[in-house]
Amino acid sequence: MKPVVAILGRPNVGKSTLFNRLVGRRSALVDPTPGVTRDRREGDAYLGRLRFTVVDTAGLEDAPESKVEAEMQAQTRRALADADVALLVFDARAGITPLDRHFADLVRRSPTPTIVVGNKCEARAASAGLNEAYELGLGEPVAIASEHGIGMPDLETAIDEALRKIGWQFDEEPDRDAGSRAARQRTEAPSDDSESDAAADADDADWEEGPLQLAIVGRPNVGKSTLVNRLLGEERVITGPEPGVTRDAIAVAWEWQGRQIKLVDTAGMRRRARVDEKIERLSVADTLEAIRFAHVVVIVVDANEMPEKQDLIIARHVIDEGRAIVLAVNKWDTVTDRQATLKRLYDRMEISLPQIRGVSVVTISALTGQGIDRLMPTVTAAYDAWNRRVGTGPLNRWLQDAIERHPPPLFSGRRIRLRYITQSKARPPTFVVFANHPLGLPESYQRYLINGIRENFDFPGVPIRINFRRQHNPFAPDGDTD
Repeated sequence: MKPVVAILGRPNVGKSTLFNRLVGRRSALVDPTPGVTRDRREGDAYLGRLRFTVVDTAGLEDAPESKVEAEMQAQTRRALADADVALLVFDARAGITPLDRHFADLVRRSPTPTIVVGNKCEARAASAGLNEAYELGLGEPVAIASEHGIGMPDLETAIDEALRKIGWQFDEEPDRDAGSRAARQRTEAPSDDSESDAAADADDADWEEGPLQLAIVGRPNVGKSTLVNRLLGEERVITGPEPGVTRDAIAVAWEWQGRQIKLVDTAGMRRRARVDEKIERLSVADTLEAIRFAHVVVIVVDANEMPEKQDLIIARHVIDEGRAIVLAVNKWDTVTDRQATLKRLYDRMEISLPQIRGVSVVTISALTGQGIDRLMPTVTAAYDAWNRRVGTGPLNRWLQDAIERHPPPLFSGRRIRLRYITQSKARPPTFVVFANHPLGLPESYQRYLINGIRENFDFPGVPIRINFRRQHNPFAPDGDTD
């Protein structure tokens, strides 16, 4: 268990930039527009020899004007209550504002130890504002510039001292790899390259064992955040009737029946032609990254509007990434003709998404809890299928039967011989078929083989990939493959 450090402050003082600096990559959305962050976002922080959980929070407003803003403030207050240490961040270039004073009073009333952090101190103009921070009565401010990594050693010292006062102890000599990583974070800005490298690692067949990565995706306002709250049993993420409430992909560590789950709530994905605001583009990019790192993706659709074209586009993107899929039909309690609705769904999926034939469908109501108990067993079953490996012997016996029932067509007047099949990897299940003329196999025959593998070896709703390779006959003249 690690200590928890919460980052607080008024809007647009650089809280999310500091969060990204501490976790070592661009995780939280950053934009000059105030109020981009809405939900609590957690990450594993590395600061020198310190290891802790850091929580990014919404910018605090004095008087919230809407239900969403009120929930944002409630989430921030909850983060303060749950934290071991709080960082009250202010803009040193702007100095102490009345709103900073208001929230200094808030943290003073909290038992959580607080460190005042003056951000944006890369220029001399910040000196006057930094001196103003003494009047808050919360101790000496720490001067940093999170965008450039300035002042991180001083922040490390301040957090270390605050945690030691409440009983936390850290090793004097951290492991070498972690230390070098922390040193890089203090001197290098997070880059997109690090994320692409991580994504490449995620696609490797030899992933390390860890929690099941579960992403909840779908169009705006289909009930994704309500479903996440229902699964967790608490109001962990903000919900509302208007679309677009969720902006960040919020990851929450969770345990279900003794199994570790990393549950990710994502922003709604609209058609690309309708996405015109920069913040929404960033939110969609965040969602796409969550899909890329997921093991299983639950696609939430509205039972009264499904399945729309955008639902199918989202599903195709998940298939292209090779992730296991579960379809959650939400708002099922509002459907009158349920049999006709399900028939329409299955017919549309059969026609539009044959790549995931047999995908698991769970009808739920996230608002009332109807059907929720069936969702996670379905998710774990999809995960197990996604990880399944089939022996080479059974695969080749099946291949010979499949060829006898339906031989491959001729290619340029010559027979296509499928000689051998083996599973090269899981996650997703990937197979290699050796043939004399692999380029001559039509797409229809490739689908025939994929469907046969799916039905005979129990891969319902899991994307299956087949790679065809040419196998030469060394005894044939001139390298002939027949």
